[in-house]
Amino acid sequence: MAEQLEIEYKQVEGLIPFVNNSRTHSEEQVNQIASSIREFGFTNPILLDEDNGIIAGHGRLQAARLLGLDQVPTITLSGLTELQKRAYVIADNKLALNAGWDNELLQLEIQNLQEKEFDIALLGFDEKELAKILGEDEQQVVGEIKFSEELLESHNYVVLYFDNDIDWLSAQTHFQLESVHSKRSNGKPWSKGVGRVVNGGKYLTRLSENN
Repeated sequence: MAEQLEIEYKQVEGLIPFVNNSRTHSEEQVNQIASSIREFGFTNPILLDEDNGIIAGHGRLQAARLLGLDQVPTITLSGLTELQKRAYVIADNKLALNAGWDNELLQLEIQNLQEKEFDIALLGFDEKELAKILGEDEQQVVGEIKFSEELLESHNYVVLYFDNDIDWLSAQTHFQLESVHSKRSNGKPWSKGVGRVVNGGKYLTRLSENN
């Protein structure tokens, strides 16, 4: 009988990345992983050897650090030789890439999620990929933005902008902001964190509480 795997939560700072890991993770992809963890939870444990060395899950570790997580779920793979560990670091990534898509079913599933107002940006496809899958031209997007609060002449305003997804994700996490949407010409939402108006006093209070 095969050994049963057990999930154990371990401190992020105690996990050791594999120095020769050939798989790369861009800031955009780490941001996507972090967004997925925020939405669905940490559903895919990091795989370790007996010395807390990472065999699979380097991107998830980076996302956990981005989100400020202290602990993450892990599974220790016991009994692997050093050669097997090195091989599985590659195989775990490559085997997943060998899968394909049933494009018709994929389109139907994404359209169904979109119609139910699920944030399809969490699926991992970028805007161009989603436009291609859904058969929609990016030029159809129109700038109809739903703000959290309306602009009032009696209020004072400061505008913050984020020129990268990492800072934007940190702001969403820190201020507990939900995604807002622009809309296409067909009326369907295009999921994108484009902006909002929020109560400044409330967030100054939250900043003070966290310091």
